Amino acid sequence: MVERYADRRTAGRVLATALARYAHRNDVVVLGLPRGGVPVAFEVARALDAPLDVFVVRKLGAPGHPELAMGAIASGGVRVLNDHVVAWYRPSAAEIDRVTAFEWHELARRERAYRGDRQPIPIAGRIAILVDDGLATGASMRAAVQAAHSLAPARVIVAVPVGAPDSCRAIADVAEEVVCLMQPESFDAVGLWYDDFSQTSEEEVRTLLAESLPAADHRKG
Repeated sequence: MVERYADRRTAGRVLATALARYAHRNDVVVLGLPRGGVPVAFEVARALDAPLDVFVVRKLGAPGHPELAMGAIASGGVRVLNDHVVAWYRPSAAEIDRVTAFEWHELARRERAYRGDRQPIPIAGRIAILVDDGLATGASMRAAVQAAHSLAPARVIVAVPVGAPDSCRAIADVAEEVVCLMQPESFDAVGLWYDDFSQTSEEEVRTLLAESLPAADHRKG
């Protein structure tokens, strides 16, 4: 196992080797969490001969306390609420709807920016492999898993090149399988485990999705 990854795409190629049993199947979809997870997911999808899509997740911050997640929305029109936070903070239904509407607008903007006119790949009945460049707190990935489950996949698999050990263990509570290659005890931050952790641009996400279209097309139906 490498001690550090050169960049996200290198990490994706390494991660793909741990997912080889899912290669060349017609029931697998690889979903990258934008933006940093998409270059990783691109290499995974290419190695597995599977379609690639983005899975956009937006946190629903509590009114007046945006850092406090009272839920999340995600691709596919899914909203999940954190019952514990809602019960404690007690936002009104109108407040929840207002925050949700704002975040739906931003989610729709991002999906248009990433996909253009391309339609989302359905995941119902399929094995959905959710990929990010790493797991720090795991909050975004947990929301993504819960949202993905709402779209009725056969299974949800979380796959990351590196993650905090506690986060990798905790995400197993909601996903059917977790592949977390490197789990350094002195984790600190995802970027420390990459030589090149430069920001992934929207243009790079668009380009990678466009390059993946042949794989997506021949898996339709």
